[in-house]
Amino acid sequence: MYDTADRQVRPVTPGATATMYVCGITPYDATHLGHAATYLTFDLVNRIWRDAGHDVHYVQNVTDVDDPLFERADRDGEDWIVLGMRETALFREDMEALRVLPPRDYIGAVESIGEVIELVEKLVASGAAYTVDDPEYPDVYFRADANEQFGYESGYDRETMATFFAERGGDPDRPGKRDPLDALVWRAARPGEPKWPSPFGEGRPGWHIECAAIALNRIGSGFDIQGGGSDLIFPHHEFSSAHAESVTGERRFARHYVHTGMIGLDGEKMSKSRGNLVFVSKLRGEQVDPAAIRLGLLSGHYRQDRAWSDQVLADAQERLTLWRQAAALESAQSAEDTVARLRQHLADDLDTPKALDALDGWARRAVDHGGSDTGAPSLVADAVDALLGVDIAS
Repeated sequence: MYDTADRQVRPVTPGATATMYVCGITPYDATHLGHAATYLTFDLVNRIWRDAGHDVHYVQNVTDVDDPLFERADRDGEDWIVLGMRETALFREDMEALRVLPPRDYIGAVESIGEVIELVEKLVASGAAYTVDDPEYPDVYFRADANEQFGYESGYDRETMATFFAERGGDPDRPGKRDPLDALVWRAARPGEPKWPSPFGEGRPGWHIECAAIALNRIGSGFDIQGGGSDLIFPHHEFSSAHAESVTGERRFARHYVHTGMIGLDGEKMSKSRGNLVFVSKLRGEQVDPAAIRLGLLSGHYRQDRAWSDQVLADAQERLTLWRQAAALESAQSAEDTVARLRQHLADDLDTPKALDALDGWARRAVDHGGSDTGAPSLVADAVDALLGVDIAS
């Protein structure tokens, strides 16, 4: 797989138990296709590992303590806890409908407050974090220069870091910080915000520290893959890695950093601010087959920014119909080579376009010309089910 930190495709080499941490949702709204594309990507990784005989320890968080959640709850006049629980439940329903295998550990930020506090204590004790000189709001910040290798994961220069930090939840202009890039690890309590007691005063966790604590306490350091959307490269993954590395002293938090492209609609990035989000639950409500949604998202390479459209969905529905016709045949031409090619393409940086093309070719030949292998249709159906998560036998 392509490793963001090394800027190249290189082998993923897990042991008997393959380990993966993927950043989860902030549950203030329903699951859109950008979310779904990311979790489908790492579902494929999960499935490939299982097919290869590995046990898989997959961990995912849910950021159920964060500003967007509080802002939405305040706007709608409801309890932030209730909102978070409702949207988390909807997310999990959407994932189940898309046949995403659930992680072994699914951990909310609220559940991990104690772990975050313990990690922040270690950072402060080592000098990697400090409290700003602000009697009213004594926030705790991680020093961006605490790690000599800071910046290795993203490869960004200082100017690019500064731009993304400001755009993606950072607070470069916070008075009292030693460096504009220093990242919040503990936010002192503000009026109307949830808060928890800590040695640094009442408050709540920063964003990046949450993932560092959850991963360290479930799969440790040096796990096989840290995954998420490309918008998490910086600052989120850079800082969550730096937090963990400052405590463990290890060179790399994850052995592979894997990031997915963004999903757009009608030539624009899909985002809440543009009001052009396509929600999985809405498509499901319109009786769109979740298998078609899945195939539509898998029709492009996971690392590419790509567009969703009515045509993408129509093509996916047509493909699904073809595959199901072929799987329903009593016999067809041999499929062993097709299944081998499916595995080969997926093992090559999840090359789903080539994998789907290989299956298209077999299905068209099966429907048009038949064959004498009575086991071929079920072999393909089983492989597509196990490796791609698409049920074509029904």
